[in-house]
Amino acid sequence: MYELKTILPEYALQLPTCMYPMKVHNNSVASEIIKADASSSSNDVGSVCFRQEKVLKQLQELKQQMANIRASLGFCQKSPQHTGKPSVRNGGLREESLHDIVINGHPNFIPYALLALKNAWKNLFTIDVRTFKHSTMPDIGKEASEFENKLAQVKVDPSKLKVNVSLIWKNCEHTEMISSPTMYVPIYGEVNIIRYFGRVGPEEYRYEDSPNCNEIDAVLDICYQLLRCITSKSRASMLRALNLRLGKQKYFGGDKISIADIGVYSSLKRLPIITPKDFTPTLTEWKKRVQLVTQL
Repeated sequence: MYELKTILPEYALQLPTCMYPMKVHNNSVASEIIKADASSSSNDVGSVCFRQEKVLKQLQELKQQMANIRASLGFCQKSPQHTGKPSVRNGGLREESLHDIVINGHPNFIPYALLALKNAWKNLFTIDVRTFKHSTMPDIGKEASEFENKLAQVKVDPSKLKVNVSLIWKNCEHTEMISSPTMYVPIYGEVNIIRYFGRVGPEEYRYEDSPNCNEIDAVLDICYQLLRCITSKSRASMLRALNLRLGKQKYFGGDKISIADIGVYSSLKRLPIITPKDFTPTLTEWKKRVQLVTQL
């Protein structure tokens, strides 16, 4: 055969010294090592399974202890309505257990909807509201104090489905609700908080499957804009829009009161600059009807 010339020069390779050298075993020795490793691996698997069962048992005991603690403290428990199979009602939304929620609000922007819903739902659903003061708000003022007293006057029925609400007075720009117990997921604006309650509250007030769903959402959108009007002309325009939406109906959405009425009434309550002379006769009569239910 032909002799090939060396293309690459020979290099002296230096092996690294940071690794352990491996001994060379013959086949019989290697076979014994493999068998020993297999036996050791089997013992390790059994040990891991045993430890796993022990940990799972301890977790189950801890879960039971936490449930007993929650029961002793009177925290919101899962109700039968929300622990069954997922419901296809409520606009196809998946119903889950209600967690305790937190609402941060400024005393200058009192969330009257909480009191209105508590009164309107007192025979259907319980909203248990407890109030607290943040360090940024040492004095909440007269109106907020009166609001707290009215909330406390509405009795809590333990036999009804319930959600616990912690209302914290603090120096914040927007009313916000924290609905997730594990992460900070705020819902901004009283109107959107009303929408949330409309989805998890009593079935009589859920509007997702209602033929007036879009109408109710439109009325709540007007409320959102009304609260952000900075001129009398813009406020008058929103009042005209509400008057047109109401038309000849008894309530916003038909013959029965809905969360749209709660949203409008609460928004008007938050705007003392709007006086009775700004209402049309239709809105005036509507206000009287809703006041009997909300007791605001």
